[in-house]
Amino acid sequence: MSVLVVGISHKSAPVELLERLALDADGTVKLIADVIAGEHVTEATAIVTCNRLEVYAEVDRFHGSVEDLSGLLVERAAQSTEALLPHLYVHYDEGAVSHLFQVAAGLDSMVVGEGQILGQTREALRVGQEHGTVGPALNTLFQQALRVGKRAHAETDIDRAAPSLVTTALERSTVSVAGARAVVLGAGAMASLAVAHLSRGGATSISVLNRTAANAERLAAEYDATSVPLSALGDELAAADIVISCTGSPEPLVRLADVVTARGGSDRPLTVIDLALPHDVDPSVADLPGVELISLAGLADELRGLEATAGVEDVRTIVGQEISAFLAVRRQASVTPTVVALRSMATSVVDAEMERLASRLPGLDEATRAEVLQTVRRVADKLLHEPTVRVKELADAEPAVSYTAALAELFRLDPEAVDRMTRAEGTP
Repeated sequence: MSVLVVGISHKSAPVELLERLALDADGTVKLIADVIAGEHVTEATAIVTCNRLEVYAEVDRFHGSVEDLSGLLVERAAQSTEALLPHLYVHYDEGAVSHLFQVAAGLDSMVVGEGQILGQTREALRVGQEHGTVGPALNTLFQQALRVGKRAHAETDIDRAAPSLVTTALERSTVSVAGARAVVLGAGAMASLAVAHLSRGGATSISVLNRTAANAERLAAEYDATSVPLSALGDELAAADIVISCTGSPEPLVRLADVVTARGGSDRPLTVIDLALPHDVDPSVADLPGVELISLAGLADELRGLEATAGVEDVRTIVGQEISAFLAVRRQASVTPTVVALRSMATSVVDAEMERLASRLPGLDEATRAEVLQTVRRVADKLLHEPTVRVKELADAEPAVSYTAALAELFRLDPEAVDRMTRAEGTP
């Protein structure tokens, strides 16, 4: 069994294509259910963000699984296979481990080193656990990835080097946050980040609007902002200097007609930041006098190829160390069931021979029998010691599949016995 990743992100596709694959919470659960229903899949979950959709699956066959997972993404994008496939990427086994650790550490993010991806990785694990699609393999992998991400932020300066998308967008704005009247649409992680930045930046007022009023009220209460009904959006737009929208709405919430009506012909400066996927704001609002539209697509173009400097190399070093350590442990774990099965077989042989000895020498006293048993066990242990130590050493140096298979074949180990040991060990 091995981990397979099939995904698409800001690095492999334009935002317009990513929009076609945008999923809400229900859509994510449905995708995972479709993946786990695959013939070759035993575990599955997905990391879903505004610029990334990655399916993680524990599979027993590579080619069939790649085709199945790619087909599910093609279906959701409503694109032809030929149009979407060039934008998909695939990572398998050790490559999948390496990719997830880099993602969790923020090295694969649009803004390198940003910390929000860590929460999104944690959410992928939670959803999989909640719906019973994550088992021992993905649970071990994701738990370790989260630890790697936390270590990257705790032990390096990456936090100071890597702003969030919200920070980057506000830095581009021609309207200063200090003294601004701000409106935030949404109540999720990105919206919370937006409210926090606006509050720290000295915004005069912050209004939070969301389709679920209770969520807007919760977020507003955290930052002494004001929760406003979504039906009052027009009034809020009329008074706003900065609007940040990051909802999961399938349709644009800020329409051209709404902005035209709210501004009433004014050319007063207004910055509208659209961080949603699919987009929340009608792109044509950028043509209105005085209106500046900062979109996710524009940020992607600006950030592509740029990289924070402070701490990035340190994070790369940490990630490299963690990948090597994880893979070494996994290789050792792959050897253990075969070694345990081999020793179990040796024990059975010793027991059988001692029973045969007892039937041939019924008068053997207990002290002599115990001495013979101890001697035979020592002989068996010494014969097995060198090959078991050697196979573990080889597993540290390179993939151990061929060595464990050879060991099992040479000693005619029962495959079911090895499999039982694997399940008992709970190898990743």
